[in-house]
Amino acid sequence: MRIVNLNPDTAIGASSWFVDIEGHRLLMDAGTHPKLEGRASLPRYDLIANEDLDAIAISHCHHDHVGSLPVAVRHFPKAHVLLTELSYFLVERVLHNSVNVMVRQRDEMGIKEYPLYSHDEVDDIAALFQGFRYNREIEWAAYHKMRAGFSSPTLEFLDAGHALGSAGILVCSDNQSLFYTGDVCFHDQTILKAARFEDVHADVLIMETTRGNKQVPAGFTRQAEMDRLAKAIDAVMQRKGCVLIPVFALGRTQEILAMLALEMRAGNLTRQPIFIGGLGRVFTEIYDLQSHRTHRQHQNLRLTEALNLVVLEKGQAQTMKLNGPKIFVVTAGMMSENTAAHDLAVRMAADERHSNFLVGYSDRDTPGGRLKAAKPGQTFVFSGSAGEVTRKCDGQEFDLTAHANREDLLDFVGQVEPRTILLGHGEVESKKWFEDQIRSRHPKMKVIQIEPGQTIEA
Repeated sequence: MRIVNLNPDTAIGASSWFVDIEGHRLLMDAGTHPKLEGRASLPRYDLIANEDLDAIAISHCHHDHVGSLPVAVRHFPKAHVLLTELSYFLVERVLHNSVNVMVRQRDEMGIKEYPLYSHDEVDDIAALFQGFRYNREIEWAAYHKMRAGFSSPTLEFLDAGHALGSAGILVCSDNQSLFYTGDVCFHDQTILKAARFEDVHADVLIMETTRGNKQVPAGFTRQAEMDRLAKAIDAVMQRKGCVLIPVFALGRTQEILAMLALEMRAGNLTRQPIFIGGLGRVFTEIYDLQSHRTHRQHQNLRLTEALNLVVLEKGQAQTMKLNGPKIFVVTAGMMSENTAAHDLAVRMAADERHSNFLVGYSDRDTPGGRLKAAKPGQTFVFSGSAGEVTRKCDGQEFDLTAHANREDLLDFVGQVEPRTILLGHGEVESKKWFEDQIRSRHPKMKVIQIEPGQTIEA
């Protein structure tokens, strides 16, 4: 088995893995790097330019896993694209939104390489997309290979519990097997139930390590953290302030909206409009419409009915009056420039009535990470466009992650019992923690921190 790490960075970046298993060639994920721009954000497709790729399998529809899919298809036009059926309902909307964002960045930031693909290109490749249910074995080898008498390897999507449609990918041939976790969550969230990776065994494991640098405090419970967030929101409402919860449009938005709906239903929060972004609204409707296909809690909870959702119009975040109480659940999760979350954060920072509540991962080198690190009263550079801001608003962090805690992932390694484990999708210190722990617990396992562009034989 030959594996190439196509991520251009050592940390969380553009997730993409090339796998050659007994002459059959698969690309797993086709992401874009969230902190890089233009072609620098793409996976290293040049390293496999001469490969005869049979298929592309997508673990889920977050941009760092699917954002460069049209570019991958351009490189490998004969490869068919495999997704879960839930991701099938999302992928075109995600990619069309990426085109819109890139066009805006080209016009506003002068990034001449954008857009990396067009709306027409997304429409043209849509016919290649195939959606499959979880736990179904799929023969993915190219037709000409099967006709020539090659045994066909199989691929199976397993529910990863991370976001709607997310999956781990199990690849099996006659003699070898590989499991790729993608992004996985082993605990129940507000809507989605935990990953269903029971009975997974594989020779090779490619595993995410996002939370390797974060220890869960003793006595921590998700419910207690949700209760703490609800009380914090209520306190801001009582003082007539505004709450900003920056989120990713897919997954975090719906989980936070579900929490708000349940707290309002229970009488713990006063019913009021919730301001969201347009893409967040689209994905929320899909969460509602596809609830019958989803392994989830609160099966009958329809967010678009339980809440009064108000979509912010273009530019409204820069001009609307911030006389509270108001609740904003808007993109982007790291408050990147040219987003509603960025513009609201800048306007709210200098007013102590307002609060900024972080509920997910925020890279230290993003506006969200810089605001998170700033102390009350500190003046700091928020972003290139906003310049310096002084933080007077309240800021709190709530651990409502959609990624597996590190102890759960360690237990999973023991379940899978791979001969070789490749560590990816994490900061350097996170991967180092996993490497040390796995070597200590499982000294016979081969642990590899595979570098960007590196090829290994597993």
